[in-house]
Amino acid sequence: MVHLKHLAERLPLGGGGPGLGGSRSERELGGVGLVPARAVQSGLEKMPAPAATYERIVYKNPSEHHYMKICLEFQEHGVGLNVTQFKQLLISALKDLFGEVDAALPLDILTYEEETLSAILRICSSGFVRLWSSLTLLGSYKGKKCAFRVIQVSPFLLALSGNSRELVLD
Repeated sequence: MVHLKHLAERLPLGGGGPGLGGSRSERELGGVGLVPARAVQSGLEKMPAPAATYERIVYKNPSEHHYMKICLEFQEHGVGLNVTQFKQLLISALKDLFGEVDAALPLDILTYEEETLSAILRICSSGFVRLWSSLTLLGSYKGKKCAFRVIQVSPFLLALSGNSRELVLD
């Protein structure tokens, strides 16, 4: 990165008349003043390119599975599902959007709470986006309006154990 102070020291700034330079005190404080475009271009061409100080690292997730903490909400209160009905709803959401083949993705319900209709799911990473999109587009169950809320997502199950939004400090 080229700092303005160093640029000001290398450019021919002084004594060119009004508007063509800057005073010595401006250059010492890092101010450049008004410089003609030719002077800036010629000054930048002579400067060596700065060395790369940062390296970009792309992390491709080698994880075989993704985990999702989800919650099913109905417009009407008092609707209950057991774990079998809940899994059937997940599979039918996949089937409606993507067909029979994607409905056969390996999908596991690790935990399920009937009172809150919330669950932690494990899905293979290749089917993760398809499951999420099918849950988003699901709008009803047996004629009753509902919606899935995706609470947390992670390739690591341990990450779902805590939620900073629900943290209570003593």
